[in-house]
Amino acid sequence: MPNTRKKALAAYRRRMKRRGVVRLEVHVRKADAALVRGVVEALADPDRELEARATLRERFAAGPAKGLKALLAAAPLEGIELDRAPDAARDVDL
Repeated sequence: MPNTRKKALAAYRRRMKRRGVVRLEVHVRKADAALVRGVVEALADPDRELEARATLRERFAAGPAKGLKALLAAAPLEGIELDRAPDAARDVDL
């Protein structure tokens, strides 16, 4: 690639980065390609972007991060034996 094209490409990438735009490569089935293009167009359209983002977040966004305590509290514990037999003390020379 000629040096002038490299400089132009680097400048373009810097401009996109400043605008908060990232490049993605997505692999989808051929039947879904039009659907994905439609979603991208809706997100890029100023008239539809708010509604599209809200719809996508409502349906696909991950829930709030849970801490370890909440994760353990939600874990299914049925059928798990939580009692331990007392451990026989062993002789330890201190």
